[in-house]
Amino acid sequence: MTHLYLIGIGSGNPEHLTIQAINAMNKAEVIFIPTKGDAKSDLAEVRREICARYVTRSDMRYVEYAVPARRVIDRSYGQSVDDWHAELCEAYELLFGTNLSADGTGAFLVWGDPGLYDSTMRIIERVKSRGRTALDYTVIPGITSVQALTASHRIPLNLIGKPVQITTGRRLKECFPDAIETAVVMLDGEQAFSKIDDPDAYIYWGAYVGTASEILISGRLVDIKDNILQAREQARARHGWIMDIYLLRKGEDFDE
Repeated sequence: MTHLYLIGIGSGNPEHLTIQAINAMNKAEVIFIPTKGDAKSDLAEVRREICARYVTRSDMRYVEYAVPARRVIDRSYGQSVDDWHAELCEAYELLFGTNLSADGTGAFLVWGDPGLYDSTMRIIERVKSRGRTALDYTVIPGITSVQALTASHRIPLNLIGKPVQITTGRRLKECFPDAIETAVVMLDGEQAFSKIDDPDAYIYWGAYVGTASEILISGRLVDIKDNILQAREQARARHGWIMDIYLLRKGEDFDE
């Protein structure tokens, strides 16, 4: 049976890899590296750098594959993601059939952690459910961008004894600031924070967190939201892509 390792590699800093992750990389015969075009070539290059630094077996093979673009026109969000996952499922089946033996081992280097806003596990389960490829997999956790963000800003994730909501930009208004005091926002293509006008809200924003290109901005949201929007656009223009995350907070420790 084919075995896969889904390895969390953190938010881009090669030093964020765990010993477990490094050991798993070296158990694989093939490491699959996704490419997303020239604009996001840095993402593939980070994976190559990680492999160059930590892979010790001389017979390792590297297979690069193009990730299909998610089609969004004339589709709901859910339908566009489902269609995209179906395309990736087809691509993965081809990858495994072409590059792995029936009892071979492969690895995917998953940005961040495979269990947090990543769908590699979902797609592998879809491959399994089709019954064309006999496979199993092991998940290796990674340092998330949430951890990297709070470490870089030197803040705790939660207020004492209080919950945290992890959400997307599309769903932010459902929870913050009325229903929750701390919200971590990932996958925000619409900069939902800019629509919040609560004078007591604070934001801790970061882009490319944990890497040499890291940008950090924090302060009272109404005072600095325009600064963040400007920094975000400049960073996107400079790099060709952006990966950012932020924490919104209202309140203090020991508030009732």
